[in-house]
Amino acid sequence: MKHHRIGFYLLLIFPLLVGLDQADASAFRVKISPRVIKPGDAFFVKVNGVKGRRKPSAVFSGKGLPLENCGKGCFIAVGAAEIGKRPGSFTVKVRKGRSKGTVKLRVKDFVFPETNLTLPDEQVLLNNEQLAVVNEEKEKLLSLFGNISRRQWNGGFILPLKNDISTRFGTKRIMNEEWVSVHHGVDIVGEEGEEVLASNCGSVVLAEDLFFGGNTVIIDHGQGIYTIYMHLSDFNVGVEEVVSKGDVIGFVGSSGRSLGPHLHFGVKVLNVSVDPLSLIKLKL
Repeated sequence: MKHHRIGFYLLLIFPLLVGLDQADASAFRVKISPRVIKPGDAFFVKVNGVKGRRKPSAVFSGKGLPLENCGKGCFIAVGAAEIGKRPGSFTVKVRKGRSKGTVKLRVKDFVFPETNLTLPDEQVLLNNEQLAVVNEEKEKLLSLFGNISRRQWNGGFILPLKNDISTRFGTKRIMNEEWVSVHHGVDIVGEEGEEVLASNCGSVVLAEDLFFGGNTVIIDHGQGIYTIYMHLSDFNVGVEEVVSKGDVIGFVGSSGRSLGPHLHFGVKVLNVSVDPLSLIKLKL
């Protein structure tokens, strides 16, 4: 009689457990936008319908995407494909406890433009002293971009200067008939002294004169997102200053290695150089 009672209770319990697993498995919904990108583009992942306080985890190409709250049961993260990412279909995996969700992202083939420049050797080649300075700055920036802070950005990102683009992201610069570099930002046409605006809310983590970039401001927006503003004539912010979207952070200039007044606008997402225009297009 006792065995029959035990079996009866197990029949009651197990259907409940199966029901909980099924409900848990469909507890959240995963969205990725855009679904098709080119190498160097940003995208966002949004997870809705999350139950409980613990946030889910997300992974793209073996790298974690730092999800943060965007409302009740909602979490969001911004990711990016490296400029050298091969074309193909890739998976973003989201997990919370036993619940799993996956979405597909396609990276399309894309040919970046080339530009040929002829410059004096002293503007292209570096002596040992200059090379040491450049390497020191590079290490400093790599360390800086490796920090992932809490989200500060709010809504979509904006262009810091609403003028024409003179050089696009990914452009191969062939200097003096030798391939030298890939442009990891966009150059925006500007006149000396024009106001440069913060692309979104964040904290200023660098405001100093760099060898190549000249007077440079870098803003940390949280979740591994940084915006970079180079060749400024002057600063309007200092390190550790908190800025809002649209605040004036500096002025167009031609400092550093520059051939004339303009703004170099760059973006880093989780230490990946990103086409700034792709970030601005995201409907965050």
